[in-house]
Amino acid sequence: MKRLHRLLYPPAWSIAAKISAVLVSVALIPMSFTTYYNLRQSLDSVEAGEYRKLELLATSTASRLDQLIIDIQRVVVQVSSDRNVVNFLTASTSSERETLRPDLQQMLENVFHSNPDYDAVFVMDKQGLAVAASDRKFFGQNYAFREYFRSSIQGKSYISSILVGETTKRPGMFFSQPVRSQEGEIIGVTVLKIKGEGIWAIADALKVGSQSYTFLIDQQGVIISHFNKSLLYHSLVPLAPDILERVVKDRRYALDQIQSLGIPELQVMVRAKQAGHTTYRFPPQEMPRIVGFASLQEQPWVLGVSQPKENFSEPLKRLIWLHGGSLLIVGGITAIMALLLARRISRPIYALTAAAQALEHDDFDSRVLELRPRLTKLAHSQDDMGQLVRVFLKMAEQVRMRDQKLKMQVRELHIEIDETKRATNVAEITENEHFRQLQKKIQKLREQKVTVSETETDYYQRLQTKVQSLKQRSLNCEA
Repeated sequence: MKRLHRLLYPPAWSIAAKISAVLVSVALIPMSFTTYYNLRQSLDSVEAGEYRKLELLATSTASRLDQLIIDIQRVVVQVSSDRNVVNFLTASTSSERETLRPDLQQMLENVFHSNPDYDAVFVMDKQGLAVAASDRKFFGQNYAFREYFRSSIQGKSYISSILVGETTKRPGMFFSQPVRSQEGEIIGVTVLKIKGEGIWAIADALKVGSQSYTFLIDQQGVIISHFNKSLLYHSLVPLAPDILERVVKDRRYALDQIQSLGIPELQVMVRAKQAGHTTYRFPPQEMPRIVGFASLQEQPWVLGVSQPKENFSEPLKRLIWLHGGSLLIVGGITAIMALLLARRISRPIYALTAAAQALEHDDFDSRVLELRPRLTKLAHSQDDMGQLVRVFLKMAEQVRMRDQKLKMQVRELHIEIDETKRATNVAEITENEHFRQLQKKIQKLREQKVTVSETETDYYQRLQTKVQSLKQRSLNCEA
């Protein structure tokens, strides 16, 4: 219990422990704050960089789609202004059209075969009837209900979303352009359909990681491109009733209902104008994901690049380990240096403490003799500790000499006290009245003759016995 209290009570620590704790604290506490600040700044920078990377990837892919749309739009403009198309639509009789049809059909087929991503090229008259097409399935079909016809017949260029064809049931993207006569009158509409797989291929070609993917949404928030085809034509969030009614009525996706995935976090992507990023979960029980998104310039679509947040966090984890490892290594080196320095400082103190404790004992000379090589080595140091050891050795030598001198004085004083006491005792005995009377009796006895029956030896023994008896009586009286 006492040892535990000493361990938990810093003032009771040894000087080496105190010095080590102070040195380690002085080194590690500021370094910890600095490391944390740098780590926080680095994490924010890396995190912003990763977000920016996703946004740039999304922007790059969106730019490729924009370029594809621009290139195809130019082709549609060329087809709509081709003389074969204009002459065919301006022909006043059916026989004249039949005469011009082979040249028009050949031109349409040449355009169709110029790009493997083209699905069909066809020409409609003012009533929305397909009068010529590269694919005969379109011939004779009326597409007046389609928005691409309604828009272009009013003189506007139109680019659809990725729709499901009413005739072929294949997904595709429709580009339409009004056909004008030499007088500028709108006489029909030219439509070029590209395969949906062509758009999907561009989007799916972008791979950030093993679990990353790219998806594309239209202006309503409906997915029109996704690696998981079962999610196609699902909305990110529930559509408003009027929008849902219009989409279903237009038969854009050949569906009677648009299901919602229910991902409200991705609402920021719908009709987004600027690149950005957000975090979401899909499904809710799966790991969180990060998506960077960017809008297309030619279409009100938004392309998103999604990847697991775990993959996104890998650079951050490496950065944390790097800073943490650096702190541990520097901390360990600092602790070792602090312990060595503390031992170097405390070693002379322990030696001086042992020598000081030896001053309390009678075996000072023998104890100091054991410590002298160590103290002498320390005394050669030119620092403050060396000076302290030299002063202590000088002081200890003076204390030892004074102690010996004091012992001699005490011994001499004891002798003087004993002699004085002895003289005092003798004076007390000789000045006693009984002793004087005894002396008188002895004197009388000396003057008397020794009896015949008593020998000289017996006489002195008897006399000595009387003297001892008198001394004893004298001592009893003093007590």
